[in-house]
Amino acid sequence: MSAAASPSAQNPSVHAKPSLTLKRRLNASPETVYAAWTDPKKLVHWFGPDQGPVTKAETDVRVGGRFHVVFHSEDGEEHDVSGIYREVVPNEKLQFTWAWRTMPERESLVTVLVKPDGDGALLTLIHEQFFDEPARDRHAYGWNGSLDKLEKAVSR
Repeated sequence: MSAAASPSAQNPSVHAKPSLTLKRRLNASPETVYAAWTDPKKLVHWFGPDQGPVTKAETDVRVGGRFHVVFHSEDGEEHDVSGIYREVVPNEKLQFTWAWRTMPERESLVTVLVKPDGDGALLTLIHEQFFDEPARDRHAYGWNGSLDKLEKAVSR
């Protein structure tokens, strides 16, 4: 009989970090959806999980460029997030790092895919490399709220 396998060999996901995938069909062109993610004047209308205001939105949409968004939740709490664009394919894909000002060591990775879908667009958001499951769950809340607002902001 051979020696017992290590826990990671028995369950390869033991060391995997939690991730989140959300999909939305939007009643807007891929170009409109992409612009909502990349144009600061559009980003301020939908970013954040609730009706709290976005007070800062900066984007330098190119590989190596940075984004920085500051928004407030309805209870007044400030949320400050920034990152670096790793991949930019206009009207199709954005990939960027994601780090909160209060926890820069917990950097994660966001990929936004936009594909034509009939007279609209299919948006897939993949957020990977979360520190733990509670962080993933908090981001699921935040992204779902943001995507609800995005859907309203871009709908024809």
